[in-house]
Amino acid sequence: MHELSVAMGIVDVVMEELERRGRGRVRSVHLRLGALSGVAREALLSAFPLACEGSSLEGAALVVVDEPVSAWCPACEAVRPVASLVDRRCIRCGTLAPEVVKGTEIEVTALELDE
Repeated sequence: MHELSVAMGIVDVVMEELERRGRGRVRSVHLRLGALSGVAREALLSAFPLACEGSSLEGAALVVVDEPVSAWCPACEAVRPVASLVDRRCIRCGTLAPEVVKGTEIEVTALELDE
């Protein structure tokens, strides 16, 4: 289960931010998870408490926002959602939009800290 190593990476990123801020405990970590990230959402949610054990993140919640796949549509000249993960066509005009620009990320977007 590589989701445990992903969860441990998230903990490392948060711990670095806590050191930078000089603050203690974390109530929740907010994460944007792309549909093409290769990470199973439920497995990550299960692995996160294990990765937090013994750290100042122990007991923190992981709040995941799913990021759909979006691509640059050359016809619309804009970033648009695609029809599906397999059929990467612009949902507005139907043009093939092969350049994926959103949906691959795993990004910590916010932290809720205890004061």
